[in-house]
Amino acid sequence: MKPVLAYSQAIHDMSPATMSTAVEVLWIAALAAAAILIALTLLFWYKGRKLPGPHVFRASRFSKGNFFFPTQVSVTPGSVIHFTPALVGGQEHSMHIAHVASVLIDRQLLFSNVLIESSGGTSPVRCHGHRKQDAIEMKQLIEQYQSDYYRAQRGAPLAPPVPPGVA
Repeated sequence: MKPVLAYSQAIHDMSPATMSTAVEVLWIAALAAAAILIALTLLFWYKGRKLPGPHVFRASRFSKGNFFFPTQVSVTPGSVIHFTPALVGGQEHSMHIAHVASVLIDRQLLFSNVLIESSGGTSPVRCHGHRKQDAIEMKQLIEQYQSDYYRAQRGAPLAPPVPPGVA
């Protein structure tokens, strides 16, 4: 007997109770797979949510190395924080605003890479996949906060904030 005919004969010979048990097992397997998929989706969403603060720049999920856990850069008046989430925990690199030596923006076709070097000799902050406008705004904020920091050290009045998008 041919294998295809033997298989169809075996299916035909199954009792209704055996057939309903097989269908129930398939439904349970499909529900378990759907539950796992939903749990993973929620985990990746939770890990990729934006950090609190007004000036947080999150890399695009469509850039290199950021699909599941997009890197984020938070620029505050006192520091620059680079955070990369992971499945368990994450990596955070913080640098005081006075220790920022330079900000390099590497503009590519779709996204920009930002390199923030420190004056203290520690490893620079490297982040890939930011929108070009976000990279420019990040650099402007760091320069503005550095100027404000050094003006406050001398006792000079602070400069008014530069609105986003104005060079």
